Amino acid sequence: MEIDRIDRKILNLLQNDARLSYQQIAEKVSLSASPCLRRIKRLEAAGIIKNYVALLDPQKLGLGLLAYVSVKLEKRGASTLQGFRATVQAWPEVVACYAMTGEMDYLLRVHTSDLEHFTRFVMDRLMTLAGVMDVKSSFALERIKDTTALPLD
Repeated sequence: MEIDRIDRKILNLLQNDARLSYQQIAEKVSLSASPCLRRIKRLEAAGIIKNYVALLDPQKLGLGLLAYVSVKLEKRGASTLQGFRATVQAWPEVVACYAMTGEMDYLLRVHTSDLEHFTRFVMDRLMTLAGVMDVKSSFALERIKDTTALPLD
């Protein structure tokens, strides 16, 4: 699907404020509401717009510790990989999991309330999972930039 300049403007507007009405978006991209709505529906149908969400502040919700955890698995067999992937899906502390190239197999972004909660998560769940060989953690000291907006320009 081709995305033109107007589609990019619409996507940028929605990335920054998904609560804008179709009319507000239409005005900002110099379209009437109906063609604007058709474009948005087309972008949704194509899967370019995947979802609409509310972004929450983890600090204000008592999730003040942000850790990035690299995980190396013992075996790269299908059952070990599938088991790891399925288990990670069930852990609410893990908000993102990526399969990686390089020394480690996976990178997890983990939110917990504090170091004690994180320690319990690693020791009681992650390290006891079959196939986990090595875990390395790094803690975020300060948020310099944290955005969900993709560069569309």
